[in-house]
Amino acid sequence: MANLKDIKNRIQSVKSTQKITRAMKMVAAAKVKKAENTVKMSRPFTRELNSMFKKLLSSVGTYSSHSLKIKSAIDNYPELLRVSEIKSVGLLVITSNKGLAGAYNANIVRKTVQIVNEYQAKGIKTLLFIVGQKGISALKRKCKDLNCEIIKTYLSIANEPTGEGAKLIIEDMAEYFVSHKIDKIEVITTRFKNMMSYFTESWEILPLKGLNDDYERLHDNILEPVMEFTPDMHHILQKVVPMYMTNILFQSLLEAQASELASRMTAMSAASNNAEKMLSELSVQYNKTRQFAITQEIIEVVSGANAQIS
Repeated sequence: MANLKDIKNRIQSVKSTQKITRAMKMVAAAKVKKAENTVKMSRPFTRELNSMFKKLLSSVGTYSSHSLKIKSAIDNYPELLRVSEIKSVGLLVITSNKGLAGAYNANIVRKTVQIVNEYQAKGIKTLLFIVGQKGISALKRKCKDLNCEIIKTYLSIANEPTGEGAKLIIEDMAEYFVSHKIDKIEVITTRFKNMMSYFTESWEILPLKGLNDDYERLHDNILEPVMEFTPDMHHILQKVVPMYMTNILFQSLLEAQASELASRMTAMSAASNNAEKMLSELSVQYNKTRQFAITQEIIEVVSGANAQIS
C-alpha cells in the first residue's frame, strides 16, 4: 500500500494539472466562439464567389492567355485550368502549431497517410505543403517510410489565418503547378460543424474547376442572368482566379482554426473531469491509508501496554 506522502504528492500533482486543463478549456471556449462567428459570417461570401466563378468558367468557353499580362503563376489562369496526366500530386495539409487538442492533428495526419498510400499504390509521387508544426513533426517521420517529400512548410499562419498568408500559400502552389512539377493539388483539412464536432475532408484545388460542396447554394428553377464582360472575359477571369483561390483557402484555414479550438475545448473539458474523478479516488485512498496507519498505531500502543502489565 502506498504511503501517505506519496498519495499526497500525487493529489497535488493532479490538482496542478487540473488547474492547467481548466485554464486551457476557458481560453479555448473564449476563442472558439469568436472563430465560429467568423466562419459562419465568411461562408456566404465564399459560397457566392464559388458560384460566380463556376458561371464565369462556363461562360468563357475557350481559355486563352493571349493579350494577358502575366507577372506570376497565379495570373496564368489558362495554365491553372490545365488537366494533364497525373505523375505527381501536391497535398496541402492544414494542422495546428499546438497540441492538447484531442485527436484533431492525428486525424489529419492519418488522412494524409491514407491518401499518400493510395497514390503510392498507383506509382504517383506526393509532395507536401504543410501548415502547422504538429503536421510537420508527424509527417517528417512518416515520409521516411512513404513515397513523399515535404517541400514547403508554414508556421505563423496556423496561429492566425490571414488573407495575405493564404495568398502566399496559393502563389507557392500555383508556381509548382504551372511549372509542371505537380500535376494535381489537393487540400487536406477539417470542416467545422459545431462546438462539439468537425470532420476531416480533402478536395482538389488545382486544376481549377470550382468547388461542388456545402459552400455552393443550389438554385433550382431560377433563371440565371446573362453575363457581360468589360473589358473582356479573359481579363476578368484573370482577376477573379487569384481572388477565388485565395478566398477558398482562407476559408479552409478559418474552418481548421475553429475545429482545432473546439477540439481543444472538448479535450480539456474531458481532462478536467477525469482529474476531478481521480482526485475523488485519491482522496478515498488517502483517507483509507490514514485510517489504517492510525489503527496500526493504536494496536501497537495497546499491545505495548499489555506487554508491560503482564
